[in-house]
Amino acid sequence: MHSDKTTTSTDRTGVCEPRLLALSLALALPLPGVAQSVAAGVTVSAEAAAAATLPKITITGSRTDLEADELPFTATAQDAAAIARRQARDLKGLVADEVGVSVQQQPARFTAAGSGTGRAGNAGINIRGLEGNQVLMLLDGVRLPQSFSFGPFVTGRGDFIEPELLASAEILRGPTSAQLGSDGLAGALVLRTLAPQDLLRGERGARGLGGFVRLGGDSADASGVLTAAVAVGTPQLRGLAALTHRRGHELDNQGRNDGMSVNRTTPNPADVRSTTALLKVDGELVAGQRWEAALESRRRQVDTQVLSAVSSSSLSTATRDHTDRDRLSLGHQLRTGTTTGLTELDTRVHLQQAETRQYSAEDRATLADRTRDNRYRERALGLSSEGRIQTGGALPQRISFGVDLSRNRITALRDGTVPPVGETFPARPFPDTDHTLLGAFVQSEIETGDITWMPGLRHDRYRLDPSTEGYSDSVTALSGSAWSPRLGAVWRLDAALQPYAQWATGFRSPEPDQVNSGFSNAASGYTTVGNAALRPERSRGIELGLRGKAQALGWQLAAFDNRYRDFIEQVAVSGSGTVADPTVFQSINLDRARIRGLEARASWDPAGPWKLQAAAAGARGSKTRAGTRAALNSVDPWQLKASAEYDAGRWSAGLHWTHLAAKSRSRIDGATLFAPGRAEVLDLRGHWQISPALRLQAAVLNLTDRTYWRWSDVRGLAASSSVIDGYTAPGRSAQLALQADF
Repeated sequence: MHSDKTTTSTDRTGVCEPRLLALSLALALPLPGVAQSVAAGVTVSAEAAAAATLPKITITGSRTDLEADELPFTATAQDAAAIARRQARDLKGLVADEVGVSVQQQPARFTAAGSGTGRAGNAGINIRGLEGNQVLMLLDGVRLPQSFSFGPFVTGRGDFIEPELLASAEILRGPTSAQLGSDGLAGALVLRTLAPQDLLRGERGARGLGGFVRLGGDSADASGVLTAAVAVGTPQLRGLAALTHRRGHELDNQGRNDGMSVNRTTPNPADVRSTTALLKVDGELVAGQRWEAALESRRRQVDTQVLSAVSSSSLSTATRDHTDRDRLSLGHQLRTGTTTGLTELDTRVHLQQAETRQYSAEDRATLADRTRDNRYRERALGLSSEGRIQTGGALPQRISFGVDLSRNRITALRDGTVPPVGETFPARPFPDTDHTLLGAFVQSEIETGDITWMPGLRHDRYRLDPSTEGYSDSVTALSGSAWSPRLGAVWRLDAALQPYAQWATGFRSPEPDQVNSGFSNAASGYTTVGNAALRPERSRGIELGLRGKAQALGWQLAAFDNRYRDFIEQVAVSGSGTVADPTVFQSINLDRARIRGLEARASWDPAGPWKLQAAAAGARGSKTRAGTRAALNSVDPWQLKASAEYDAGRWSAGLHWTHLAAKSRSRIDGATLFAPGRAEVLDLRGHWQISPALRLQAAVLNLTDRTYWRWSDVRGLAASSSVIDGYTAPGRSAQLALQADF
């Protein structure tokens, strides 16, 4: 530690403002909460499926036992069967049937030391116009690592997930801080991995053995995947082991320039490999008490030859990126068996460590060859406990309460050879920081006739404790707190008409690199600085909706309006970009931001073989800084989806239509940016139940081989760019999967 370093402390306390959001549903998904609940690896014959009434999906992320159509906000869910039918290779594929939800995945056009375009992979999920770390992502109740950006060093969040091992995926729209704490400004993605009970149902549970083997392929990235899962045991003691191995290449597009230069539009060659292992054990050794343990490990490697970076001065660039995550979770569930008083108490502890490492080697023509070796790490230790109390009397209530505590050590290191002018390696983009979150919540479900009221309140405290070790600049500790109230109501006026409403608030604490950061590149005329005066982002939102069911028809309409204060964004705050007067970039609190929109969905599911679904979602957003209003570019244009499916029992076929509206230039902050036009995309999907234990699934995506762009993937691209075709979505592609159950 150097004596010239200083440490100060700043406290920022505020009440999280509410906000409202807008988006909606999934196409190949049923209406909220009506998705079929078939566990992964459990194939149901067509005749049995037609005769059986399957349970609805409980939205666990709401920290209640309610189904989606019982909640005062919009939530959609996929079970394991729906996920398997989708044949998703990544997070982008997992949410592809949702409207108003997107995942940014730009083409890999990065360089060793200049640009980070596409290096984040599946950067993160966008819900109702916000994305990145403003959306909470949970896997088995554990927060997934955050994204990070520092020049060409850009990390994402979506590639920490393996869809093959998921048992359910829930998307909660709107502020979720009252239930889940910090980062739930825009909503939450709540994922659950397979558990022994998912494979030990019915006959398999009786014999104490169940599992599946699935082999699949996808021509869009010339990938293959093999998944095997087995569960053994009895309700008193059972275990699961699952493994997924995936190999593939670069994701295809509609580019045609195959040259080795910056004008290349075909994808850069890449080899992608990942392996994910999952072990779970649980047992009820004492009546009413169940213990569980889970161990998960994921390794992902991407090797890329960046041919688009070849120039007269740069002869070749080769990169190797690692995305690794390990998690250990222990849990205890108590069921008292009583109808009043304390009925449930669940406690979990977890340890998770994750690392993203990006290595680049550049062969230069005249200048010295250079390398970059960048690392971002998180090591989180957490505890959560939640319970439920049932009261009686004239006004019965079901009260949920809980506490969450986590401490996350966040570190980053930039290393390599031939550092930028004025720098030395290794260097830290921000000091090693301990990020502590402590929150407690209480919420209730109160029945008053036909109306269910759902009030809730949560209080969170956060603290950022930076270390001066290995960091040359001064550091600042930052702490604060936030109250997050919410109030929702569902009026069961009639089965065909049920109005609902929710007012909710959210907040997000600042990130370590936003508070403490220091970097200068004198030759390029820019510098970045931290901001020790940052306040937490706050939101206030309202959602008003109608939903109902009338025989085979289900429908929902929703409107939302989300308002944000102290919106954090990195902007140029001073300077002209010269050596004498460098441009200074800093994360600041904007005055305010607002996103409002509409969504609609309908589903017609009669007793016969036909099923029709449709959904639409759209929003517009704006941000204000120093009295100047501008469009919020993270808001997607309107999306419409519709599908017609025919299920004949042993086989099925479905045609899925997607309409992507053109991005209006009036809703883009930047007059010179590329605005993609409208697009219509058709997908064909089907299955064949070869035998009760053998199932074949197939799909042809982008059936008409349409050339189109997704706004989420081209944001920031100049309209004058010569490589616009390099950002196109894949052309026609095929998926095939064969699953055997036992």
